[in-house]
Amino acid sequence: MPPGPDAPPPPVHDSVDLRFHGWITGIGTASGTRLVLGHWPRTPFGPFSDVMVERADGHRILLAPTRQVADFIAGTYSFDEVRVVPVRVRIAGAHWTVTAGAALALAFTVGRRGPLGTLLHVAGPFVSRPALAAVTDPVSRLLLGVPTRGSAGGGRYEWYGAHDLHRLTSATTVLDGHDLGPLTPVDPPVRFGFASTPRTPCQVRVTTTVREAGPTPQR
Repeated sequence: MPPGPDAPPPPVHDSVDLRFHGWITGIGTASGTRLVLGHWPRTPFGPFSDVMVERADGHRILLAPTRQVADFIAGTYSFDEVRVVPVRVRIAGAHWTVTAGAALALAFTVGRRGPLGTLLHVAGPFVSRPALAAVTDPVSRLLLGVPTRGSAGGGRYEWYGAHDLHRLTSATTVLDGHDLGPLTPVDPPVRFGFASTPRTPCQVRVTTTVREAGPTPQR
């Protein structure tokens, strides 16, 4: 197991900071299965989307669009199963539709920005870098129950800089042919890495920084 979220980050020398700009959406379902969608228009690997799934029995699945992306994510987080399938996201205003091969059909609606989302929206440009994102860690733990920094797999260290937050108003999910039921809180927390998403289903706009040793991956 990697060190916990309070472990210190690795030294800066001989390391590379990889930045991922996009959205993280956390979804709970009445079946007990929870999902985390990452939609990343700007990354060292080019644009991509992925879905992390934890079933009610604790089985954790990664749905990723390429082997390169799957290997990087599986080297950073923990899964029991990895599937390389096309992951496609379509956005029409507040309505998002996600497919992952034949495995997943997900649709959800993003609600309005609340008071916390408004605060993050204003402060977002100031917390995207690790040094400043670390300052928000105690606040995030208090308000959302979610740390914003911690150790990841493969000797990596990770920071989340939140820019915005919207609650979800509805979601429908079909996984491997089974309807997972209506939207519910993300409970219990997912166990892919050092942090879960907030318990309330929501979408967070983030800059995620992963520090690792070695060269930047090639697209």
